[in-house]
Amino acid sequence: MFYCAFPSDLKENINKVIEAMPNNTFNNVSSIISDNNITYTLDNNVVELPYRMYLLDIADAEYEKLSQTQKKILCCIYTRSCNGYIREKYLRKLLDMPYEQWSIPFIVKLCDEYVIEILEIIYDKLKERDNTDIQSFCLRNKVSISKSYSRMISYWNEYYRGYAFDFREYIGRSLFRECLGYDRTFER
Repeated sequence: MFYCAFPSDLKENINKVIEAMPNNTFNNVSSIISDNNITYTLDNNVVELPYRMYLLDIADAEYEKLSQTQKKILCCIYTRSCNGYIREKYLRKLLDMPYEQWSIPFIVKLCDEYVIEILEIIYDKLKERDNTDIQSFCLRNKVSISKSYSRMISYWNEYYRGYAFDFREYIGRSLFRECLGYDRTFER
């Protein structure tokens, strides 16, 4: 499944990353990834990200042995972790690197999740940046991004309405509107 999430010219690097990752899963789950996946279009190619990945975190020493490209790939993969702390850890690393076009789907997918701290990290990193590349990606994936926006609203309604009563002040809305370029045209 990891090969479907990246351009084919990264196969050798993906192999190195997979070799470095542990074989153990959280709670001894029998599957490494969930059956569900997320599909986007990137540079006229379809990419599929696993909805969740259940492998335990990689050892820091193993991470440091990877090349810069391999670290980016690993960070992308671990943003799909079933553990929110691990998703946050690798998101921070990914956003601190100059990232590639192929990492955008991993960043965007995190924008619809229920962990508000992750939304805040993404917003803080993207708000000062020129996000034309991310906004173009979102425009090419209007249907998926519209569903993500609805999902983000649902999480706000369920978990954060007391924290940010006015939806216009919710960090998720700001992230979608200001950084991802979301507007009503996505809903048509």
